[in-house]
Amino acid sequence: METIQVQNWFGNITSSPRVIVEPENVQQISTIMQDAQKYPGPVRAIGSNHSTTACGDVEDGTLVSMRKMNRILEIRSDTVTVEGGALYIDVARELQKHNMQFPINVVIGNLTVGSAACCGTKDASMPGEPGQVCSSVTELKLVKPSGELVTITAERDWELLQAMRSSYGLLGIVYEVTFKIQPLQSLAVNHEVYRLDEFARRLPELKEANTSMMLYIYPFLDRITVERRKYNPDAKTRQATRWQWDLRNYIWRRIAPSYAFLVSRYIPSARLQDFLLNAFNRVVIRISALALRGTNTLPVAQQIQFPEQDRISKFTFSFWAFPEENYIETLRAYFQFCQEYHQQKGYRSDMISVGYRVNADDSALFSYSSGGTVITIDPVSTGNKGWEKFLEEYNQFCSEHGGIPLFNQTENLTNVQVQRAFGKRLMTFERYRSSFDPKGRLLNRYFRTFFGQKQKIEV
Repeated sequence: METIQVQNWFGNITSSPRVIVEPENVQQISTIMQDAQKYPGPVRAIGSNHSTTACGDVEDGTLVSMRKMNRILEIRSDTVTVEGGALYIDVARELQKHNMQFPINVVIGNLTVGSAACCGTKDASMPGEPGQVCSSVTELKLVKPSGELVTITAERDWELLQAMRSSYGLLGIVYEVTFKIQPLQSLAVNHEVYRLDEFARRLPELKEANTSMMLYIYPFLDRITVERRKYNPDAKTRQATRWQWDLRNYIWRRIAPSYAFLVSRYIPSARLQDFLLNAFNRVVIRISALALRGTNTLPVAQQIQFPEQDRISKFTFSFWAFPEENYIETLRAYFQFCQEYHQQKGYRSDMISVGYRVNADDSALFSYSSGGTVITIDPVSTGNKGWEKFLEEYNQFCSEHGGIPLFNQTENLTNVQVQRAFGKRLMTFERYRSSFDPKGRLLNRYFRTFFGQKQKIEV
């Protein structure tokens, strides 16, 4: 029998499912769950497969692609109900036609709503709002491993909904989601550039400015560009522009990764690579400060619809979140870590790092900001030679500095690092997981590192 191979979007993670299924309704999902002979475990549901870890790995099991279940079922005055396979950006565009919007407009628009509802996401928090998409979920419908259909609501099942919002498909397959939405608002944006010392001095002031804060971090140039957004209630959305976001997105979707890919693969001199990467980053810093600003832009325009097939402009990334009160100390250490690693090992990521300021939020059990407001450090790369080894030491650095990872965006995690980050929350989730899936039908080899009957969870 011919071996089936499936890769994630970036192409660095491959699995070999025995069966691939594309259900078109919930009854088909229920049948898949109940027929273990025809649909062997592990059973894993995927959307666009953009995760940078093996959370969607299905070795000799059943891969459930949810993309055919993509209908927008109902738009109300403050919520939208959608099937689990719909793309987040498609729903956002439809909401815009109704003068409505998601409160959180994540960059990766290819995200499916089922994944958004139960996996980790990130966006710089707007004032008074969360930065994690799952926090805006008010109702989930899923199929348990037994085939039973379950509806979970915020009003009736708050603690269970907390677990579901960060369940990564380990409690069942999400087939329908209801999200909070809000009236469409104009968005003002600008970019400001700082050296690290100046950023450290200005951070208290920036936090008090009542704006969101996304960082573009350049460890080899001693520069940080701060992207600040705020709603502009005085502007008319029908006159809003999107060219600022189109330009920014084109740089990060196409130009930056393509340039880095070509430099890393075809320039043999490490010194010349450094020069070319630094020169490009200086140009981007200048463009950001001078051009990427506006007082009346469209929120949905922030999202990027990445092409499914793209050889040279693909990129990957990692993620760790750090307590805001210690962030400057951690960021200084990160700059030093990157520079020393480059000197000692001859490796640097060929793209920049980014960061998101995310408000305190305990809506999900594995929320990375449940203990307070955090700011992230996310190195980005085309996967140039040495990236995997770099991540191993980067993960150790982050864990030692009190970082919190994401199961779907932090590659090469160890069990020790996960236990250090989440502690007793792992035991709480394991109780839900073993109740919903006592036979481990949804556990793949990746998650068996952290959960399962045979896995001793220490705190």
